[in-house]
Amino acid sequence: MLLPTANVHEKKTLRSLRRDPLFSGSIMATGRGELPVEPVGRSVSCGGDRATVRYVGPVEPFEGLWLGLEWDNPERGKHDGSHKGRRYFTSRNPTGGSFVRPVKVSFGVDFLTAVSQTYEFNMEDVLKEEIPISSKKLEWSDVQERRFATLSSVLLNHCEVNGAGEAGEIRRTTPNVKWLDLSRSLLSKWEDVAAITEQLEQLRGLELCDNRLSLTSDPWAHQQAFRSLKVLALNSCSITWLEILECAPMWPQLEELSVENNNITELQRPEGVLQMLKILRLSCNPLKQETVCRLSSLPRLEQLNLSETGLSSFQLEDADQASCTAAFPSLKRLNLDHNSISEWRLINDLTKLPDLVKLSCRNNKLLSRDGNLNTVNQMIIAKLGQLLYLNNSEINPAERKGAELDYIKMFGEEWLKAGGPGQPSVEFTLQHPTYQRLIQKYGAADEGELKKPEPFALKNQLLKITFVFPEAEQKPIEKKLPASMVIQKVKGLLYRLLKVPVSDLRLTYTSPKMSGTEFDLDSDLKTLQFYSIENGDQVLVRWS
Repeated sequence: MLLPTANVHEKKTLRSLRRDPLFSGSIMATGRGELPVEPVGRSVSCGGDRATVRYVGPVEPFEGLWLGLEWDNPERGKHDGSHKGRRYFTSRNPTGGSFVRPVKVSFGVDFLTAVSQTYEFNMEDVLKEEIPISSKKLEWSDVQERRFATLSSVLLNHCEVNGAGEAGEIRRTTPNVKWLDLSRSLLSKWEDVAAITEQLEQLRGLELCDNRLSLTSDPWAHQQAFRSLKVLALNSCSITWLEILECAPMWPQLEELSVENNNITELQRPEGVLQMLKILRLSCNPLKQETVCRLSSLPRLEQLNLSETGLSSFQLEDADQASCTAAFPSLKRLNLDHNSISEWRLINDLTKLPDLVKLSCRNNKLLSRDGNLNTVNQMIIAKLGQLLYLNNSEINPAERKGAELDYIKMFGEEWLKAGGPGQPSVEFTLQHPTYQRLIQKYGAADEGELKKPEPFALKNQLLKITFVFPEAEQKPIEKKLPASMVIQKVKGLLYRLLKVPVSDLRLTYTSPKMSGTEFDLDSDLKTLQFYSIENGDQVLVRWS
């Protein structure tokens, strides 16, 4: 949720203020059939859908006035703006246009009319709560003005706002608004938005999702209108990244920008704009992966969401350097969920981002030798020593240690062939940039511990495990269990053998390779393989 919900008192509704003297002269609503000045280019609603007026005039051979509309949803229309061989306007989509009578469309209402319709107050409640008996002769308009002045968040999504109304009325009536939602409105250009926001001096967050806004010719002229803006959402606005950069001079203090689901393909480098940006959401845009690196120069960017963008990989601009990069100097959180990433090179590049502590990489195509998803996660943890969270789960010390030890064993044979203790080959170092660090941390694996590549088959996944009971008079039990078996099912097996409630069981394991050390099996949803349990290991079973 980008913007906070309104307070309870901000949601009370009883009756319209259209009749109220407070708003006389400021209401700029346009009824159906009434055309505003310069209707071409204005956004309208018609039959529950929205469109932009592209033509006003006659349509032969019919009598009377018609409006030529280009629908936001092109499937709503019937033609491209021409009729019987004559072109009246041009629709970007061959079925995006229609002709309708003016009486069929609404040009919307101004900001304060929408506020009055959405945030009406009960006069009796106001008098009981706030107005002394001696003051009950106070004018209703004065009471309403006082209550509207308390609004800190105004949510007008789907309210057909078309503009600011009379100059200065917003500043006088709703001076304390910090969060504003104008999603799916009838605003048609950035000048209309600026006319509203310039009167909201405390505005910090603005949602303009699902609008069609024409660009302004001079974005620098509107800096004052967005001088305090920190958070902006432009999801589903059919806006390109280049258009965003053209508008960006209007938002000098912007820290959080959401432009999801805009069909953005190519990214350009932000030159001199968006330099304060900390959070950028680009999910659900079909990005050209070779252009992602153009965001890497943003100096303060801490969070980047690239989920559902069709990425199979992307490369940092200076990725050929051995151990460091100037790209994404402040990046801490990266979301790569629901993509087609299959190359480990991308994960290797991420090792060069020292501040990256949270990574989400679910539903991709990264593979391990054994085809096990848990092994993929182990490899990511081992490669990215700076990570604290993977896929929204905190990486505890035992998980990291197990992943790193297993990684050493998994690629130990390749390491030896590539030069081993001397100087591994450049090719091996590029594929495993953290391997030498792990060797320095734990030492090289013995030859007998090395995991040689084997085809994925069930017989290779069965582990011979001995259950021992150090605090009970129970003989050890030997079992062969699949490496993919989760701890929860192991406890279920022990319940059937011992008749001890699962909730009372506490499991640890020891390995003859690390004699005297016990490792907790503290996550019921992790597999035996995740904890690097191997043939011959012992699982110690205790219960309360």
